[in-house]
Amino acid sequence: MNRCPWPLGDELSIRYHDEEWGTPVHDDRKHFEFLVLESAQAGLSWITILRKRENFRKAFDNFDPKKVAKYGPKKLEELLNNAGIIRNRKKIEAAINNAQRFLEIQSEFGSFDNYIWGFVDFKPVVNSWKDISELPARTELSDRISKDLKKRGFKFLGSIVIYSHLEATGLINDHLVSCFRYKELVGKQ
Repeated sequence: MNRCPWPLGDELSIRYHDEEWGTPVHDDRKHFEFLVLESAQAGLSWITILRKRENFRKAFDNFDPKKVAKYGPKKLEELLNNAGIIRNRKKIEAAINNAQRFLEIQSEFGSFDNYIWGFVDFKPVVNSWKDISELPARTELSDRISKDLKKRGFKFLGSIVIYSHLEATGLINDHLVSCFRYKELVGKQ
């Protein structure tokens, strides 16, 4: 079975690639989870985040944005002392801030899903990459979404982080054309 080369050799990455990455997400809590995880990942490897994902789920109330939005100084200190997550003050503060902004988008658009999918006319962008070296780190689309999110007060969500979000949540299909997941995902459209 052919798959993209990036997860090879690591069982957790293979499972993530085979079952999750690139699958269209329409659940707001899942969107929020990926925004928190991808923001935490900035400057680190994705496998580091995958290995800490369950710890993040517990620490961040299963990524319930309503709960995270209410975190105060006591919870912030608790998170900063939690060795199971990335203990970067700016990233944790960004997660709390972003939960508040996330709720504002839900209020304005009915859901974060409506907001984010509106940038791609509610249809995944299907790329046709043949080699992993062709994949961009960011695009005009991720630049535009990142700029809009920053204007709305989000933090730690630059264009590269947003491009990762678009790939992870299936707004963009960046599986290589030779990968079995590419064909599966295109077939579901």
